[in-house]
Amino acid sequence: MAYKILIMGASYGSLLGTKMALAGHDINLVCLPAEVELFNSSGAHVRMPIRGRDDLVHIDSRNSPGKLTAAGTADVNPADYDLIALAMQEPQYRAPGVRELLDAVGKSGVPCMSIMNMPPLPFLKRIPGLDYDGLKKCFTDHTVWDSFDPAVFTLCSPDPQAFRPPEEELNVLQVALPTNFKAAAFEKEEHTKILRDIQADIEAIRFNDGTSEIELPVKLKVHDSIFVPLAKWMMLLAGNYRCVQADDMRSIKDAVHSNLELSKSVYNWVGEVCRAIGADEADQVPFEKYANAAVGLAKPSSAARALLAGVPNIERADCVVQTIAAQKGMQNDTVDETVAAVDKWLAANREKANA
Repeated sequence: MAYKILIMGASYGSLLGTKMALAGHDINLVCLPAEVELFNSSGAHVRMPIRGRDDLVHIDSRNSPGKLTAAGTADVNPADYDLIALAMQEPQYRAPGVRELLDAVGKSGVPCMSIMNMPPLPFLKRIPGLDYDGLKKCFTDHTVWDSFDPAVFTLCSPDPQAFRPPEEELNVLQVALPTNFKAAAFEKEEHTKILRDIQADIEAIRFNDGTSEIELPVKLKVHDSIFVPLAKWMMLLAGNYRCVQADDMRSIKDAVHSNLELSKSVYNWVGEVCRAIGADEADQVPFEKYANAAVGLAKPSSAARALLAGVPNIERADCVVQTIAAQKGMQNDTVDETVAAVDKWLAANREKANA
């Protein structure tokens, strides 16, 4: 069965959307006017590495069995779709137009899957025993999530690393780390079935690269445990947020490997926080596997790059982890230092923006 899927956001959104279109589903990306024009005229272009090959495979969404299109925030009706995915950065959801569409998404009752690093409040409310009001401080504007029912909301970990090459058009995305999207099941099996169907369809893709039909990386993996996507927290706190330094930014590779034992201690501590709220060790990725992957991450994280560029708000998964840990009576000096460093950059950026 071909599904109609709405994806809010065109960076990670175009990666998952292109794979879904290759699997035969119809995708509509919500994005900026310049992006809308490019996607509708030229399609989405994704380049990804394949094990055993030196060159990147180039995927053009226009050659897919499914259709990939794009539209503005005012040009879509959430009720027309079978599944909605949220692929923007958390601060963007309060922007005019985006906020109103997000509210309509919540009121539509259509199953919604976030592929943000920052777990939205409706998903956090599926985790028993948390002080949800205490977590609101970590969000740029927590009220944008008020219309959502947690029962039709889930989280997908955006584990693949991808970037838009600065010299290319906005509809070009290059994958640096071709890992999988890991989604937690919905509360209702009828909604989870949509994800499982898409997972199977993506698994079945065989891409003709001009010489042969090959299997592509970056798949969707659906897990019964709601805690599987939270394994990304360990990576974010050990690597991504620790790119942030007092006066500059460093690469994820340097954040992890400049002091491997310290990185491992942070990684394992965040794992303990996840287990304190119900995760199983089997839900988590061993540090050694993450450290090996981090060797290839030669750029600062997107959060670090955004801070360096002067943005006044970023996703604060670091704050979420620190706050949940405190609720469970747990504390880590390095995590506290990281959160303080991010706070300092944000304060300085906001001061400049208001000057």
